[in-house]
Amino acid sequence: MGDQIQFIVEKLNQEPFRKNYNLISFDSLESLQLLQLLSDVLGEIDPKHAVDIREELPEQTAKRMLNLLGILKYKPPGGVSDLSAFRQGLVTGSKAVIHPVLHWLLQRTNELKKRAYLARFLVKLEVPAEFLQDDTVADFNKQYEELMEAFKNLHKEHEQLKISGLSTAEIRRDISAMEEEKDQLSKRVERLKKRVETVQNHQRMLEIARQLRLEKEREESLAQQKQEQKSQLFHAEQRLQRAQVQLKEMQHVVADSKPESLMKKLEEEINFNSYLVTEKIPREMESKKTSVYFLQKVVAEPAMTQADLTALESEINEVNAQMNQLIEKRMMKYEPTDSKFSMFRQQASIISRKKEAKAEELQAAKEEMSSLEKQMEQKSSQAHELEGSEVLTEDEFKQYVSKLRSKNTFYKKKRLEIAEITAEYGILQRTEELLRQRHEAIQQQLQATEEKKGISGYSYTQEELERVSAVKSEMDEVKGQTLDNMSEMVKKLNAMVAEKKASLAPVIKELRQLRQNCQELTQECDEKKIQYDSCAAGLETNRSALEQEVKGLLEECAQEESNYHYINCMKRTLEIQLQRAKEEMKAYVSPDPQERRRAVREQYTRIILEQENLGKKLREKQKVVRESHGPNMKQMKMWQDFEQLMECKRECFLKQQNQAAIGQVIQEGGKDRLVL
Repeated sequence: MGDQIQFIVEKLNQEPFRKNYNLISFDSLESLQLLQLLSDVLGEIDPKHAVDIREELPEQTAKRMLNLLGILKYKPPGGVSDLSAFRQGLVTGSKAVIHPVLHWLLQRTNELKKRAYLARFLVKLEVPAEFLQDDTVADFNKQYEELMEAFKNLHKEHEQLKISGLSTAEIRRDISAMEEEKDQLSKRVERLKKRVETVQNHQRMLEIARQLRLEKEREESLAQQKQEQKSQLFHAEQRLQRAQVQLKEMQHVVADSKPESLMKKLEEEINFNSYLVTEKIPREMESKKTSVYFLQKVVAEPAMTQADLTALESEINEVNAQMNQLIEKRMMKYEPTDSKFSMFRQQASIISRKKEAKAEELQAAKEEMSSLEKQMEQKSSQAHELEGSEVLTEDEFKQYVSKLRSKNTFYKKKRLEIAEITAEYGILQRTEELLRQRHEAIQQQLQATEEKKGISGYSYTQEELERVSAVKSEMDEVKGQTLDNMSEMVKKLNAMVAEKKASLAPVIKELRQLRQNCQELTQECDEKKIQYDSCAAGLETNRSALEQEVKGLLEECAQEESNYHYINCMKRTLEIQLQRAKEEMKAYVSPDPQERRRAVREQYTRIILEQENLGKKLREKQKVVRESHGPNMKQMKMWQDFEQLMECKRECFLKQQNQAAIGQVIQEGGKDRLVL
């Protein structure tokens, strides 16, 4: 709770609230101030709620806050039974209710702002069903729902653009660059238009160029579709080939196999499955059941120590030794016929074990084969995803190699043809150069002859005139065709306009009448709406009054119920105490001494006597200690003095020994000097 209040105070002291609270001042706020603070926080989330609560009734304040908290999807702590207490606490400004709400709001302010903004446009207005029967109201409601869906889509696009990371500066740079490119292109278009306007019939040429561009785009799309169709056809052919190969393999298997071999395979498979079902699986199930039974038995027993384990191991060894002795005795008593039977039994057991081992090997091989088939399918699917085609089988690979060989030979043949064509192209190119040189020489001779005759440029002018006349004749034909087409089109358009006018005349008359009806219906709708609003306001006031009354009755009922439970608990405790008192009285009055000893009074009296005896003993000890305290203290003082005296004597003795040792050393040193 302290961390929660500290978080609330920190958030309220920051922008945009700046309340300058501390823990003490915040905790000392009154209920009205807390409600105003909650209203300010809600007003920061939704500006419509930035109001002064002193200017509105407490019921209106609580209703407004509850509506916004419901839109923000706040879930009060506790169950459904605590909702009434939550509403009451919100009306009265209880700290236990408002503090968690403030903590929840301040934790996710930005998210709640977004939710409140969206709620203004996405909280649907409920229109009564009787009003929706009106066509105009139904149309408006449909338009309202369509606009709501459009707003949802636009908001999603806006959020996606936000997440995409495109900044406004980059977008502005891109827009400015695009505008510059647009200006440059418009200038180029203007220049080209001015250049083209000098050419005759330029509109027709532009139309032809536009059609040419459209046809080229259509040609590209058709080529792309053709390529896609080719790839699909190629994949379909591959699938068909694989299916044919599989069909051939199956036919080959069916053709090679005889009914006897198929029946034999089926019999072997049936025998193997019947062995598994009748012998192997029941035996395994039985062994599993026994192991589970023993494990459950072990689990049910208490935990075993190391000594228990050693005892069990020794017991197991003894039982095994006894079993071996019994087997040896039995083998010694067997006769020769019994020995033959034992040999057959051993052979049968060996065969059965081999059979079980082979069955297990076969089952493991089948499981391995199924796992390998699954891996092969996964690898083929991965290869199909990576390369776009499935993995080829052995026969398909052989066919692919044969196709490659045939294509290789075809490629070599075409390569030789290309070499021949390139050689021929070189010869033709050389021939063209020679002819061009001869043509240029003849042209020069012709120009020289024209200059001699005084008619230079005659041949060139004649060619140009012929070309221009041909172009002019073509243009005249095109102009005639376009004029005819335009006149026909104008006639058709006039006829269509007349038809449309004739067909629309009755519709326009009906539309005028419908507009008048619409105006009348709108007026009637406004009147009905006013009546509905007044009726709804009256019902709302009645509903709020009934809610308050029901709330008071529920609180009273809850209070009475709590009193009832409290009285029941007190009654039960008193009954228990009364029962204990009766038992105590019965035990106290009973002539049996054993029963009397069990009574609480007897127990407490016995404990009191023991404690009194103990107190007497302790008082006697205290008296003895008090009497002997003075002499004991004197004796202790004497012992301390004696200890100090003995310590002083020890130190003196040690000093005397040290001095004697030093004097002896000095005497020995003097003797040595005299000797020297």
